[in-house]
Amino acid sequence: MSTLSEIQQLIAPELRQLNDLIAQTLSSPNKLMNSIVSEYLKTKGKQIRPILVILSARLLGSVNDSVISAAAAVELLHNASLIHDDVVDETKTRRGNPTINGVWDNHIAVLVGDFFVSSSLMRALDTNDPRVLNSVAQLGRHLSLGELDQLYSARFHTLDESVYFNTIQHKTASLFMSCVELGGFTVGAAEEQIADVREFARLLGLCFQIKDDIFDYYEDERIGKPTGNDLREGKITLPLLHVLSDNSLPQHKAMLELSRKENLDSDEITTLIEYAKSNGGIDYAYSTMARLRDQAVEILAKFGDRPETHLLRNLIDYTISRPN
Repeated sequence: MSTLSEIQQLIAPELRQLNDLIAQTLSSPNKLMNSIVSEYLKTKGKQIRPILVILSARLLGSVNDSVISAAAAVELLHNASLIHDDVVDETKTRRGNPTINGVWDNHIAVLVGDFFVSSSLMRALDTNDPRVLNSVAQLGRHLSLGELDQLYSARFHTLDESVYFNTIQHKTASLFMSCVELGGFTVGAAEEQIADVREFARLLGLCFQIKDDIFDYYEDERIGKPTGNDLREGKITLPLLHVLSDNSLPQHKAMLELSRKENLDSDEITTLIEYAKSNGGIDYAYSTMARLRDQAVEILAKFGDRPETHLLRNLIDYTISRPN
């Protein structure tokens, strides 16, 4: 299995072209914006989303300038959503680095996020393909609706696994699906092929969010958020959701009532985390990812034994095993 850094090395020329385009796109006459953007770009993150655009384009055709523009568009929109999320969540650090609103204030952070959104649309227009622009626009809608779904479920204590999966498909998997869709559009791939890769990306995106949710049950400074942060915000994710659905477990009623309490304190959060872990919630989440991974690999088999199918399979394996 390749690590993410090994996958990045294999497509290093395309990623260099991507990052040059992003830096060029975000350059402006405004000194403050340039200063903020320059600092922000020092930590590029994993860039899994543009990697997906590039790999899907290589799977379905060959990388061209429109592929790089589409990859830049989706990465800029993704970063815009992170900047806005940090404002909403009042997050001062992300993976050990200060957020824009942490250094400046919410007003400036929102404006920078808006600048990223506009820049994303510019790069989408570069492709001269209305499907690309529509995909990016639809993605923005899905991301917003996913966050609203999650806020609604947290506020009204919705404990339903189907609702959970619908939410993470909107807030996370939709982004992965858009990435491979863009890769397919920009190389002129057939719709049947794009549909197959889109389903692979949906399964990959679900695994990505489930693994993100598992992180919340463990202490690790590399993750960039405190343990139990989801519960602190009223969000019940898959490990706890699963055990709360089993009324045969000891203390089920008490734990169910506790999960619906507003403003949980640290001890109560710890209690719920330990309840999920000791009753198989984490194991269930991993088994769910394994099932989704197997379905994703079956889809890749349709494309034969090729370097790109190996890289995409390695990417989903990395997603499930990643340390942060």
